[in-house]
Parts: sequence; structure tokens; C-alpha cells
Amino acid sequence: MKKLTLTVDDDVYEGLHSRIGAGRISRFVNDLVRPLVSEDALLQGYRDMAADEAREREAGEWCEALIADVTPGD
Repeated sequence: MKKLTLTVDDDVYEGLHSRIGAGRISRFVNDLVRPLVSEDALLQGYRDMAADEAREREAGEWCEALIADVTPGD
């Protein structure tokens, strides 16, 4: 673990303090930021999306529909 000092607006601090609790802000921020900066979390997210068969089927249908909208010479 590393200690990090952050500066936030007063209203952000008050919101964190009241909704998350003084002793839980660090964990909240860590859990919120991890997927945005951790390559492992990003890869796991892609794996989870690929494993969602309904989502993949919808994405495939969406892509196929786009092909019909493209005409040669555009």
C-alpha cells in the first residue's frame, strides 16, 4: 500500500464523508479507480464481456446491421 494525498472540492469531501464514511474513503476511491488504471482489471472486464453470450449476440447483430448501411463508393 502507498499513501496518496488528494485535494478535492469541499462539496466532494462532504459527500464522501457523509455517504461513504470517514474511515472508508480510501477503499472507496481505490475500488472506483482500479478498473480505470489496472491492466488486469481491464482484461478481466473484456473477458467478462466476451463471456456474456447475450451481449455478444446483440453486438454481432448490431455490426451486421451496420454493414447493410454501408454502400460501395460512399
